[in-house]
Order: sequence, then structure tokens, then C-alpha cells
Amino acid sequence: MRIRTLLGTALIAGLTMTSTARAELSELRVAQQYGISYLPLMIMEDQKLIEKQAKAMGAGDVKVNWSKFAGGNVMNEALLSGSLHFASGGVGPMVTLWARTKGNYDVKAVSAMNSMPLFLTTNNPNVKTLKDFTDKDKIALPAVKVSIQAVTLQMAAEQAFGEGQQNRLDKLTVTMSHPDGMVALLSGASEITGHFTSPPFQYQELEKPGIRTVVSSYDVLGGPATFNLVWTTTKFRAENPKLYDAFYKAFAESIDMINKDKKWAAETYLRLAKDKSSVQQIVQMLEDPQMVFTTTPNNVMKYVNFMHKVGSIKVMPDSWKDMFFPNIHDQPGS
Repeated sequence: MRIRTLLGTALIAGLTMTSTARAELSELRVAQQYGISYLPLMIMEDQKLIEKQAKAMGAGDVKVNWSKFAGGNVMNEALLSGSLHFASGGVGPMVTLWARTKGNYDVKAVSAMNSMPLFLTTNNPNVKTLKDFTDKDKIALPAVKVSIQAVTLQMAAEQAFGEGQQNRLDKLTVTMSHPDGMVALLSGASEITGHFTSPPFQYQELEKPGIRTVVSSYDVLGGPATFNLVWTTTKFRAENPKLYDAFYKAFAESIDMINKDKKWAAETYLRLAKDKSSVQQIVQMLEDPQMVFTTTPNNVMKYVNFMHKVGSIKVMPDSWKDMFFPNIHDQPGS
């Protein structure tokens, strides 16, 4: 009886271990958007860094499927439906989903990705400031109301028009991907006369005579701030701890690769994005002290405070750490 009991216990333990080992997924779905700000994810895909880290951690062979989305709002829906495991985008969509899922899905950020200025550009010679836009103008941005550009525009509108006027320009905004918005602005034949975008698109637009900057996000925020982050659900992290750690390690590795060799990073971006810019042009962007690839969150709470004040989110975190998983808590975030 004692032998049978021991054998039974061993069998149960073995089955439990097998079940646990099989619990983690063998296929990951990761999404990114357009532009040089997503270079860490582009490198992770190209160099198969997640697969390398997963194997090193004993998670076996993992298949990683990559997709591109035009905006964070669509990505958020995919994440909640289970058709996506890691989403990426601006602070606005991440904060929106964090607040929306607090107490259920509990979506949180895995890491910041960068700090970069965002420019609102225009081809309208009559527009020198935000107050010069009229109902004849249309402003393209990744997602009306929720994208980081949309939130920044609301903050800028409140500064320009006064308290309670944050929605003053919302009626002029149109949802478009960064590449489509740039094409529309540069064509001069579109209803789009403004484009709130990101690197490299804003710099490429400014190379054309007649295009000027109306607003910079750094001016609105009073200094540098996080542009992009990566986020997932608490459920995914709890059920797939090795894959989560493999993803974060791969992510941090890709950022180190960019910062160690800007020329290589520029060449890699041009190859993957099929961008027609020169290597020197991209290197200049990467060496701009305002553009920083980093896992440290920067001034995220300025966006959060504004979004809560105007009612875009109904709950407030006690600090930035409430919105991030513990792997990033030892960093000097804000």
C-alpha cells in the first residue's frame, strides 16, 4: 500500500509538472505600429530575439507572429479579445486601457520604449498657431480621442484656449496611419492640412518647403516625455511567466543594440522599413538628444493627471508604478 501510495503521488506530481510545463504558450502574437519609434520591436522581430531568450530560459521553441496596426485603439481591442499578447503604442491608449481594465483584465505596461517629441505640422500658410485652425482644416493623427497625439492636442488646446476648452479642435481630427497622414499632407490636394505625427514622418514632412511645425509635445509638457510603451494583461503574465520574461529581456536587449551602434540601427531601420531616406538622415535622428530609446517611463503621470482631470479616465493610479509590472519598478520613472 505504501509503495502504491508513493507511486500514485509521484504520478500525480509528474502529471502536474507536465501540465505546468505545457501551460505556457508555444506561439506569441506581438503588434507594432509605423515609424522609427518602433525600432526596438523591429529589431526583435528581425533578429529573433524573443525566440533566443525563450530558448535560453527553458521555454522551448516559440513561434512569434508579428503584425502592424495603424493605432493603439484597434490594438487594444485585439489584446482584450485574446488575439494579441503584446500591444505597443502611445501613452494615451495604454493609460486608457489600464483604467478601463482595472479590477478585471488588469492591463499594465511592460516597459517604456522611448522618449521622443511629437510635432503637429501644417501645410496651411495661414496657420501659425493652434488658434489659426478653422473648420476648413483637418488634422490627421493615429486615433481620434485616444492616441497620444490626440491627448497632446487636447492639452495644447486647453493651454491655447483656456480651461475647459480641451476638446476645441477634436472636431477637426481624422484617424489616419502615420504614412497615410504624411502622404495626404504632402500631396496638398487633400482635406488634410495638419498632421500630428512622430519620427521619422514629421522630419520628412519638414523637409518640404511650406511645411512648418505648429506644436511640439515637449513644449506642451514642459520637457521630454515617454512616447511609446509595450503592454499586456496580468492574466497573460501570470500564465506565461517565462515568455513574459523572455519578451522583456529581448526588448531590453534590442534597446541596448540601438544605443550601442546608431549607424547599424539606422541601416537596420532603412532595410526593414524600406524607407528611402539616407543612412545619415536616420543617424541624425537617432543622435538627436531629444530622441532617446529607454525602458524608463518619463513624465507619464503628466498625461495621466490631464486625462483624469478631463474625464478621459475614471480612476487614478497612486504613482506611475501602479500602471507598470514590477520588472520596471526599480527604474527612476515619473
